[in-house]
Amino acid sequence: MPDQHLDITTRAVTGGRPAAVPDAPLNTPVTLASTYIAGGDAEYGRYANPSWTAFEDVLGDLESGRCLAFASGMAAIAAVLDLVPARGRVVAPRHSYTGTMGQLRDSAERGRITVDFVDITDTDAVIAAAAGAACIWIESPTNPALEVADLPAIAAAGRRAGALVVVDNTFATPLVQRPLELGADVVVHAATKAIAGHSDVLMGATVVADDDRYDALLGIRSLRGAIPAPLEAFLALRGLRTLPVRFERAQASAEVLVERLGGHPAIEEVRYPGFGGIVSIVLADAATADRFIGALRLWRHATSLGGVESTLERRRRWPAEAPTIPEGLVRLSVGLEHPDDLWADLEAALGGR
Repeated sequence: MPDQHLDITTRAVTGGRPAAVPDAPLNTPVTLASTYIAGGDAEYGRYANPSWTAFEDVLGDLESGRCLAFASGMAAIAAVLDLVPARGRVVAPRHSYTGTMGQLRDSAERGRITVDFVDITDTDAVIAAAAGAACIWIESPTNPALEVADLPAIAAAGRRAGALVVVDNTFATPLVQRPLELGADVVVHAATKAIAGHSDVLMGATVVADDDRYDALLGIRSLRGAIPAPLEAFLALRGLRTLPVRFERAQASAEVLVERLGGHPAIEEVRYPGFGGIVSIVLADAATADRFIGALRLWRHATSLGGVESTLERRRRWPAEAPTIPEGLVRLSVGLEHPDDLWADLEAALGGR
């Protein structure tokens, strides 16, 4: 069992290890098996794998709950939405991950649920919308607007309403906030992003504190086959080991860049929640933003985030992005390069020298 007296950064390194006996490996090996000898807990590769379990032990500990690994963040989101009863109403942020909004809209169009999109920063409006809701879905910070929600207040309102309270914690990670400790029922992660952190893994995760809810999600994963491959689970855990140092470095660089970007005449707005390595800037329009991106040499134009390399993109290039996101908004994912090098590239592309 994890030692809760240890710092979270230490537990990220020490958890999910094999027993420390002579000649044991330090890391849980990749288990490539579809079939197990009958009579145990695993039985078949769709139900269990030691490589998943090691990852789940660590992330579950860091989030103060029980973790289940999924094939992708989208698979994890879909599994949680399956917990919403038929024709239940879901309250969700108007600005959130396009995959989440896409799943919500698809389910609504098929008549399975109804959806109310709200401004997650308007706590009173969210609390009012919670009445009669089956699920309150929260992103904080939101993607890509980087809005921060009042998690304790909204979670409390959701509980009073009898709603399932879900928090996508992909951007903040358990290093910043642990939503289960703030009153949430379910935490969702796109482990593809900061958790794995090297742009080489597709994986998702859910974390819950309630055993019945854990069993329900496990049943959905097993029945639907939304399972991660053993190698992906191994790589995600390897990335999770270094999350604290990567997050700290990316955050320190982001803070430097935010200060410098804020004074640049080409930038209309800088959005930063005060932590983490994700920054959004707003340029005059789509054409200006596209020219800026095209002029960069060090930053990579890519849609994902949370990796060791710095990436960015204009989010409204995706038709599914919310129309209330400015056309000139560019989301930056700050990596581990030196901040002076990152700034020099940004400044040159902005026309600063």
